[in-house]
Amino acid sequence: MSGHSKWATTKRKKALVDGKKGKAFTKIIREMMVAAREGGADPAGNPRLRTCLEKAKAVNMPADNITRAIKKGTGELDGQAFESITYEGYGPGGVAVVIDCLTDSRNRTAADIRSILSKGGGNLGEVGSVGWMFKRRGFIVIPKDGLKEDEVMELVLEAGAEDMSVSDATFDVTTAIEDFEKVKKALGEKKIVPSSAELTMIPGNYVKLDGNEAEQMLRLMDSLEDYDDVQNVYANFDIPESVMEAME
Repeated sequence: MSGHSKWATTKRKKALVDGKKGKAFTKIIREMMVAAREGGADPAGNPRLRTCLEKAKAVNMPADNITRAIKKGTGELDGQAFESITYEGYGPGGVAVVIDCLTDSRNRTAADIRSILSKGGGNLGEVGSVGWMFKRRGFIVIPKDGLKEDEVMELVLEAGAEDMSVSDATFDVTTAIEDFEKVKKALGEKKIVPSSAELTMIPGNYVKLDGNEAEQMLRLMDSLEDYDDVQNVYANFDIPESVMEAME
């Protein structure tokens, strides 16, 4: 998981900054609309919507915004129709990049993604060019906060987690998609609150970057994350934490 949890932490910090909060709202609202349209308005039976609600809570989204988004998704209110599309490509140093988007204009989004990648030292690839390098998994980041490593590991593994790695400040837990909710529930029963819990794409290998290429890659990630149509960006870079911290 090299680099992954640090990037996730950086994203969350940026989402809480006033200048980024509007973009965070836009992305969550779009995701919420699609989740409600596809799985219904009841979060108890709609894991995707439940995850959206957790994201909305994390950025202090007003309840009215949430209600309107769900109603637009179910058709109770008029709203734009968004469709999901995934782009694959490369970043500096040959890093593999997978970009999930929600868009109401495929042509616009494709052109914009191509431009962002090109300006960032990368290029857009064909469908299937890099996606095979990634597996969809649950990923949960738990702040250490005095927790004992062996106790947390025993808890998550018994709940069905695949693995747990340890960084300076967190325990990083990986799960199969079908076990994600079970592991979250087990943590909740022990009053352990993750700083992040998401369904993500984890690469099978990593590309080490440093110096100019590392900085260029992080700027590209920022540019992609800042684009409204982009919901998630996954990449297999391995960049030292010191470089990431310097870029925050």
